[in-house]
Amino acid sequence: MNTPLHILIVDDDLNHLKTLQTIVMSWGYRVFVADDGAKAVEEVKERPFALILMDVRMAGMSGLEALRLIKHYNPAIPVLIMTAYSSVDSAVEALKTGAYDYLTKPLDFEALKLSLDQALEQSGLKKNKDAVPSKTNSGDAFDAIIGRSRPMRELFDLMAMIAPSEATVLIVGESGTGKELIAKAVHQHSRRKDRPFVVVNCAALSETLLESELFGHEKGAFTGADKRREGRFKLADSGTVFLDEISETSPAMQAKLLRVIQEREIQRVGGEEPMQVDVRILSASNRNLEEEVKKGTFREDLFYRLNVVTLSIPSLRERQEDIAMLAQHFLEKYAAKNSKKVQGFSPLAMDMLLKYPWPGNVRELENTIERAVILLPDEHITEKELPSNITDSYAEKQEWILPPYGAGGGRPLEEVEKEAILATLADCGGNKSETARRLGINRKTLHKKLKDYGID
Repeated sequence: MNTPLHILIVDDDLNHLKTLQTIVMSWGYRVFVADDGAKAVEEVKERPFALILMDVRMAGMSGLEALRLIKHYNPAIPVLIMTAYSSVDSAVEALKTGAYDYLTKPLDFEALKLSLDQALEQSGLKKNKDAVPSKTNSGDAFDAIIGRSRPMRELFDLMAMIAPSEATVLIVGESGTGKELIAKAVHQHSRRKDRPFVVVNCAALSETLLESELFGHEKGAFTGADKRREGRFKLADSGTVFLDEISETSPAMQAKLLRVIQEREIQRVGGEEPMQVDVRILSASNRNLEEEVKKGTFREDLFYRLNVVTLSIPSLRERQEDIAMLAQHFLEKYAAKNSKKVQGFSPLAMDMLLKYPWPGNVRELENTIERAVILLPDEHITEKELPSNITDSYAEKQEWILPPYGAGGGRPLEEVEKEAILATLADCGGNKSETARRLGINRKTLHKKLKDYGID
């Protein structure tokens, strides 16, 4: 992205704060500053940041306390913690709380830049131009697939091992997880990569049409067959065939597919002579084929032929740490497609994306971001551009918003917020500074809220 990424630096040592601001700005970032933890929390609520660099010990709210609030509000923001008091205990506590890295003062600025760049690369907000794509067991070898979570790294490792082989592969996963993308990646890293990759959706065609689509037909084989047609297996000769939703095939079609795998030959519909084909078969299903075998709806012998190796794609809710990267990727994709200048996501919008269960997986996330980009009137996607199922789901989960003064279920968020503020103000004996500190907001915001409530 051409727009500079926004960095928040938090330190109550104003000289050090100014020095850091100058240095980080020289690296090409737009820098915002705060001199205590409470102000940092308020800044995060009001403005999207790519990264936060924060001191541990400050006169007001400490860095660790601010870190907890920031991570609760928006766990996607990487936070680098720094302190003049080198302590293993505080370092461990910071990392457990969610800090990306821990740096000690006086800072080594080269180490700071390295840690900052790595944090931004991991979050997907900055690309490492110097990185050389790895051709070994790494996700870098499958750069068309976005993901650095542990489940995806394990998947990449297995893909790297089986791609060069000739084994049939069964790809399983929920709808929308990207089974075709995985199949294409396996083909592109196989010895057949320069030959055809042919996709067949078995669920989209009737049995008769599917047979013709796969094996071809002779002229006059059925009504409308006015000329000979080659099937997908023949078109993919020496390449790869990907059979998507193979669980939707009939028993008769399963028997024919079994013969293709065993004998490496096909027969056109209406034809008399079998033809040899050299194809690698990859297949996919969002159903549990072992359960289908038990129910008698899928042939056991075909299942074992297809299932030499299984690639199981994790659902999006199992790889939550990839959501921010995927969202940013789709934002850039559809911003370019729709000629829009979009900088990123508001903290609340990103928090909503991170906490939504994504029943439609990556496909649902992509559709959500495309819709948001189209509807976007400004430079940042906010909760206003997200569909109601995401915002409603988020509201239901925000029990932490409610203070211990009573339940607020079924009431507008503004009403619950007002109750929380007034109850905290009363608990602090009317001390507005202490009220603002406890609520994690600044005095200016508190005064505005109280004025809205008719309280001076």
